[in-house]
Amino acid sequence: MLKRIYIVAAFIAAQLCFLPVANASFTETVRNGFSTLNDNIAQTWDEPQHYDLYIPAITWHARFAYDKEKTDRYNERPWGAGFGVSRWDEKGNWHGIYLMAFKDSWNKWEPIGGYGWEKTWRPLTDDNFRLGLGYTVGVTARDNYNYVPIPVLLPMASIGYGPATFQMTYIPGTYNNGNVYFAWMRFQF
Repeated sequence: MLKRIYIVAAFIAAQLCFLPVANASFTETVRNGFSTLNDNIAQTWDEPQHYDLYIPAITWHARFAYDKEKTDRYNERPWGAGFGVSRWDEKGNWHGIYLMAFKDSWNKWEPIGGYGWEKTWRPLTDDNFRLGLGYTVGVTARDNYNYVPIPVLLPMASIGYGPATFQMTYIPGTYNNGNVYFAWMRFQF
């Protein structure tokens, strides 16, 4: 599996090298996207508005994608904790940099660190209540891959009130691999 990840990453890198020849406007869009991402990460690191405590809450393996004997053995209580910094931008969107460690499906420690962004909506007259939808990009490492760093790009959603936010992601996969819902609490200080 890890070998496939490296092959796919090498293929994507090679394709990106030839993008200027293939499509200059697409290349410019990608370049601008990376520049914006880099600027947002730097600003969040340099000008944090909050410190965040992360508490993993649940790991759920999608039952439609697993054999029952596998899910019966998996850990779905991801004990752990994390710390981060975050800020709200002028549009009201959330930016965060985090480092978290938790017990994975095999009850082994899994660290993850990265950057998260969420477009945030406040649908009620109470500005404390919010919904978010975005992504996280970072690096994780797992015991079953000998703790070799693995890049991640995952969707993220949240519901929050005041300093408390319930954030979640879904790790896609194949049968008996991936297809995991992972959620945590984030408390801002």
